[in-house]
Amino acid sequence: MKSAQSARPAGGGPARPPVIGITARTVPVTIQGAQMVVSLSLQSHVDFLAAAGCIPVVIPLRPGNEEILGSLQGLLVPGGPDIDPELYGQHRHPTTHGGSPGMDRAELALIGAALAGGLPLLAICRGMQLLNVQCGGTLHQHLPEVTGSDGHRPQGDTFEFGRHALELHEGSHIARIFGDDTPKSACHHHQAVDQVGTGLTVTARAPDGVVEVVEAAGHPFAVGVQWEAGQTEDDRLHRALADAARRL
Repeated sequence: MKSAQSARPAGGGPARPPVIGITARTVPVTIQGAQMVVSLSLQSHVDFLAAAGCIPVVIPLRPGNEEILGSLQGLLVPGGPDIDPELYGQHRHPTTHGGSPGMDRAELALIGAALAGGLPLLAICRGMQLLNVQCGGTLHQHLPEVTGSDGHRPQGDTFEFGRHALELHEGSHIARIFGDDTPKSACHHHQAVDQVGTGLTVTARAPDGVVEVVEAAGHPFAVGVQWEAGQTEDDRLHRALADAARRL
């Protein structure tokens, strides 16, 4: 990947807004009675980044799309379906329901290029798991078998988040982002980091030991969080990504 380009134009004029790529999710929908497949992004990711002074762009998951990163100042990888366990050397658990292995590989390539190029990266839920797999780590495929409960993905008649107090490591990106006002996580996942990937540091855990945050050592800003950032009103992670993109 070419090195990320500066957001400041030649001639010393005002800096252009940083452009942040959001990897798309591909889902079937019905519009006006017609069934179709679309590539989309959660609107809150778009709104939070725009409010932070960025230009969000949605990146479809196609082979070779990592070449676009040379035109971006940051990358956001959101939540989504389970990852193909063959990509981290395991057989499929009965509860693992992934999307497309080809899309997994395309998204892994984007993450790998962002890491190699020093591009600011925020990886959320599935995104954090992809970051871990890209760095050679593995996943727990069904977390209740590890923790003994459904606390990270509550089961009930209505959708609800699991809430967990976070213990942040002093001096980490995540501790600087939240300071003394650390929220409880808002999570809805049945998989989580098992073996931590090479070059990643765990900087927050839930009380039951589940990894909630990883950061890439030696990278300007590569942070993975396990909870559903973007599905609450807290936009501090998005603003931190925007700040890192501006520093680029």
